Amino acid sequence: MPGLYASINTTVKALTAHSRAIELTGKNLANVNNPDYARQRVIYGDRGMIETPMGPESLGLEAMGVEQLRDILLDRQVVREVGLKSSYEAQQSAYRRAQASLGESIDRSTSASATGAASGNGVAAAIDDFFNAFQSFAARPTDDGERQTLLQKAGILTDRFQLADTRLARVQTDIDASITNDVADINRTLSAIADLNIQIGRFELHAPGSAIDLRDQRQARLEQLSAKLPISYTEAPNGQLQVTAKDGLGNDVVLVNYATVQGSVAFTGTGLTAGSPATALALNAGSVHGSLTARDGAIATLRTELDQLANQLVTAVNAAYNPTGTTGDFFNAGGLTAGAIRVDSSVTAANLKASDGGAAGSNTIALAVAAIANQTFSTAGGDVIDGTLSSFFGSSVIKLGEAIATATSRAEDQANIERLVRGQRDAVSGVSLDEEMANLVKYQRSFQASSRVFTVLDELLDGVVNRLGRV
Repeated sequence: MPGLYASINTTVKALTAHSRAIELTGKNLANVNNPDYARQRVIYGDRGMIETPMGPESLGLEAMGVEQLRDILLDRQVVREVGLKSSYEAQQSAYRRAQASLGESIDRSTSASATGAASGNGVAAAIDDFFNAFQSFAARPTDDGERQTLLQKAGILTDRFQLADTRLARVQTDIDASITNDVADINRTLSAIADLNIQIGRFELHAPGSAIDLRDQRQARLEQLSAKLPISYTEAPNGQLQVTAKDGLGNDVVLVNYATVQGSVAFTGTGLTAGSPATALALNAGSVHGSLTARDGAIATLRTELDQLANQLVTAVNAAYNPTGTTGDFFNAGGLTAGAIRVDSSVTAANLKASDGGAAGSNTIALAVAAIANQTFSTAGGDVIDGTLSSFFGSSVIKLGEAIATATSRAEDQANIERLVRGQRDAVSGVSLDEEMANLVKYQRSFQASSRVFTVLDELLDGVVNRLGRV
């Protein structure tokens, strides 16, 4: 009798174990499209053996627990690769906005970029139109139409400079706003990680590694955080994480100390501070790093070179238009930046100078201004730029095009690397429909077999209780 009852008990445990396996397989299948989910499986085992009158007897099969199939090294690698990809993508996005704001069509092919291809609505076209208008004015210095056209082209040129500078400044301001939003997301994510640490520590107090769904959520938050900010983390024996970043000397700055956020992350205008006390962070990945690299790199350089171009244009044209320094400048002498350049208020269509005195139809000044279009400047000779006005601006546009091309190439390469690493992790942690369906059939057959055993044992027990001794 003890043997029969023991067999029933063992079969019940087997049914429970196979039922748990079927339930878990269904959960895996339900999360097949959840990128944050790591597949789970039942750990089969037994509680040991006991001594009975009939000899040693197994306590039977049981579902000892549930394990999550994760590779810690691949998880950490994904966190790193996500940060690098986000940095390059942030740079790419910022540079493209700068290109649109500049109003130039950048062709990154070798032949086009050698000349700095430009659209008809950009600064380059306005410079050409301005000097062409002076050339036409030199050919017909007394023509009122040419005078009006020249002033119109000059007005368009100054507007293009000012508009390009304003838009580039707005791009930098938008980048700052984007970083501010990223910092708010960072602080929310840090708080979420700390909350998950508390829950995991509570659930795993007596069962380490058992809070698997919470661990999935925490891993997803870590990857979200790494997309904004380069981080590293270590796990304590109780399952909680300490999340850190680096300062400029390579020292750890604690962001989350297990259940507590160690001070909030803040944007200073030039970088990020975090920790307690607030410490400047060293950034080498994440969207914040990419945004700052673009803002203070190619975009800042472009604005500086646009100011230099405006300075050289104003200085050269005024020197040619007012050679004696006594008859009035063409451009306002105080507007030596792209944002401040403007035609002097004293210049009108009626008093435009084609020459300083001389006979009617004289055009020496108009020719001198028109010749500036082909003049080569040199910083060694005291000028603000090197090369012609058009070539200098073309070089600036090309630098932006190269920055876009570099960021795009790096973003594409990094996306491929991240995809490869995620693929490797999915091979370990991802849900395979084929594998789970095969497991489902296997567990179903196991459950049916155990059910059949239970039915037989039930019939035997019925025979013993109800029919034994009846003749």
